[in-house]
Amino acid sequence: MRPLTALLAAAAITTAAHAQQPLGAPFIEAMTWTEVRDAIAAGKKTIIIPTGGTEQNGPHMILGKHNYIVTFAAGEIARVLGDALVAPTVQYVPEGDYTRAGFGDKPGVISLPSPSYDRLLDAAVRSLKVHGFTNILLIGDSGGNQAGMTAVANALNAEWAGSGVKVYALVDYYQKGRILIRDYLQQKYGWDNATVGSHAGTSDTSQLLYVHAAGIRKNKLAPSGGSPDSGVNGDPTKASAEIGKIAIDFKVNAAVEQFRAMQK
Repeated sequence: MRPLTALLAAAAITTAAHAQQPLGAPFIEAMTWTEVRDAIAAGKKTIIIPTGGTEQNGPHMILGKHNYIVTFAAGEIARVLGDALVAPTVQYVPEGDYTRAGFGDKPGVISLPSPSYDRLLDAAVRSLKVHGFTNILLIGDSGGNQAGMTAVANALNAEWAGSGVKVYALVDYYQKGRILIRDYLQQKYGWDNATVGSHAGTSDTSQLLYVHAAGIRKNKLAPSGGSPDSGVNGDPTKASAEIGKIAIDFKVNAAVEQFRAMQK
């Protein structure tokens, strides 16, 4: 486990105060096609495709949690890189079995399993390549998103070898980011993994508090969601916007570091 000072150094990126709805660059959905064209011509040839999800997050947190978090984080990655734009967030991702008790069967959950998810990413990446983007970055805010991102990146990189276009599956955003925040919370507060939780617990709730506090029903916060079938793992009552900022900084920094390492 890293010392606390090293963990804080890993979260050294300073994110903006709070998330805002996309109002323009770097979010292409809020730009005109001529603005995107001109941005590419000016050197913004890197684009990020964020993948979120539409899943249950207990009684206290909205279904679109991942979408708000990953959209904000993608904007921060673009800001740090300086030459990147952000594609619309993919909100339908693999959520497992539609009928899985305690998760997939809860109203509102939408699952797009592979290979459909992979094909969606493949089509999006191919579209962006045609427009002149040469670095296409995939990030995912949920565990189920990672395998499809990697498979698509590997397949297209093999197909496009020597073309000058490369696809990057930045899995460290999720995989490394979640380990770093768990280590930080254990060292800072003494909270073990069971307390922090793996779904809709301290870390998840903190991140949404930071980027979209209106998505939290504070009167519904309870350890383990308040009941065995709540869909919550961990204690969301310990969440704070301050923790959320640190967690997102970890994720953003991990993605940027992985991208830069893969470019060498």
